Amino acid sequence: MNGGTRTAGAGTAGPAANDWTLETGTGSMSPRSAIDVLNDVRTKVATGELADFEPIPLGLAPLDRMLGGGLRPGELMLIGGAQGTGKTTMALQMARNVAASGQAYVLYVNFEHDDADMLNRLIAMESVLPHLPNTKASTGAVKIQDVRAEVIRAWARGGEHEQVDLAASPRLRSAIDRIARYGSNLYLLRGSQTASTIDNLRELIDVHRRKSGERRMVLIIDYLQKVPQVPEPPSESEKVTFVVNGLKDIALTEKVPTIAIVAADKEGLKAARLRNHHLRGSSAINYEADVILILNEKYQIVAKVNIEFNPYQAQRFRDWIVASIEKNRSGADNIDVEYHKHFEFSCFDPTGRPVQEKLIEERLYND
Repeated sequence: MNGGTRTAGAGTAGPAANDWTLETGTGSMSPRSAIDVLNDVRTKVATGELADFEPIPLGLAPLDRMLGGGLRPGELMLIGGAQGTGKTTMALQMARNVAASGQAYVLYVNFEHDDADMLNRLIAMESVLPHLPNTKASTGAVKIQDVRAEVIRAWARGGEHEQVDLAASPRLRSAIDRIARYGSNLYLLRGSQTASTIDNLRELIDVHRRKSGERRMVLIIDYLQKVPQVPEPPSESEKVTFVVNGLKDIALTEKVPTIAIVAADKEGLKAARLRNHHLRGSSAINYEADVILILNEKYQIVAKVNIEFNPYQAQRFRDWIVASIEKNRSGADNIDVEYHKHFEFSCFDPTGRPVQEKLIEERLYND
């Protein structure tokens, strides 16, 4: 046989277990019988090795309930939305929740913001989360711009060659203490247009796994269209197809639940309501994803009958984001839940709720 060497068991009952293998120049192919897989599952259940079956909660109810408890190994979740709908805020809050739960490490690869900016967001988030829905200054909540001002003041107090202790700031101390409890579980990586390729991300995950053992990991990409392919393909559609296929393969082969933010196309940015078919780049996005979550401003997509005679209601709707589960291989889809946004603190109130009002532009088609 060209391209490799095959070994097979004797007899007419098919290849013996673990003997049907094709070695190629780029890896091996070893089909497993359903009986082999069943025995493997039985062994894992008997020994309590349930990591492959237990979902990792994202810490945002009722989204976790709709996903059957959270994300599972092998699953790829995409978060889409127009500018300003809180895609990075939601992804970072998910990362924080997973890391704080202690159930998995999180690798957050960000092509849009540097690590210091993400830390500022985390500090603001931690300052308000214990007090929601109360966001008054008396609770100790610190807005993002105030976090930045405190950081600058701490640097000025420390002097040019002295180590700056942000925890010495009374306004930041409690938030930083909370981050310290889970900070070793959350890794931030500034995405690179040359280094952060699919192959290198896979190798990076493997390096961490060899150093830290078999503890689970969640990968978050912010955002998908920025992941480089070297050499650059002639069209964005080809690149997006390659990247989304690669992320899905990482999720499956490395058993790493993966979340990726996806940009909207021009039509989506002009649409009355952004849907999954407005995600930019390639139809592969809709095929490869296990979960697609689309964020829209509630004020923009609620049926106008709910607001045209009630200005107070209209203003209230501006404070909410609707997260639509457009695709869900593990359960029901075409479900709309809403979250109260607190973007000045870089977070959502995690106690979301199903949308009660009628929304505009009902689903045009179902992927």
